[in-house]
Formats: sequence, C-alpha cells, structure tokens
Amino acid sequence: MKLKEYQKKALITAFHPKKYKVIYPALGLGNESGEVMGKIKKWLRGDDGKGKMSKERKESLKEELGDVLWYLAVLAHDLGISLDDIAKTNIDKLQSRKKRGKLKGDGDKR
Repeated sequence: MKLKEYQKKALITAFHPKKYKVIYPALGLGNESGEVMGKIKKWLRGDDGKGKMSKERKESLKEELGDVLWYLAVLAHDLGISLDDIAKTNIDKLQSRKKRGKLKGDGDKR
C-alpha cells in the first residue's frame, strides 16, 4: 500500500473532536510508541526465552507499529502534511548526512 493511500484510509477511521485536532493524535502517537517500547523491553528481559523473538511478539509488534503509523498519519494530516512529504524529507535529510559523514552524532542540524 502506498503512503498516500494509507493516509487517506486512516482518516476514514479518525473520529476525535476537532477541538483536539493535533493534540489527540499526538498523545496517541506517544502512547502507542510507548507500547512498542514496552514489548521490546519485555523481549530484552527474556520473556521469549533464549533471546529469539517469538512469532507472537513479532505479530503483536506489527499491530502496535500499525497503531503508531495510524496516529502518525492522522497527526500529519491535522498539521497539513502528507506522509509522502514526511518520508521524502526524512530520506533527503539522512542522505545528506551520509554524504557529509554526519549520520552519527547529536543534534538535528548535523
């Protein structure tokens, strides 16, 4: 599925009140990102056994990452930004950093 198509379909299921535009999806994005982190943390502490991630955990992470993507799509829309634009801007930034030898380091303006 293309990002533009995904964003359009995600918006069909967005129902938060307009007065919470931006705030609601931003909070949801943080919450769902935290759920992804929690599942990774439990994997790191050994809940799946010998370090190998279980199929069940991968499937669960796939679902949580889908929730992250949904909130990102809605937040971006509420800000007037397409997912395609976000993806292109990010790749352009990373390619520039790589070209200049600045992938490692700290700060947004490397």
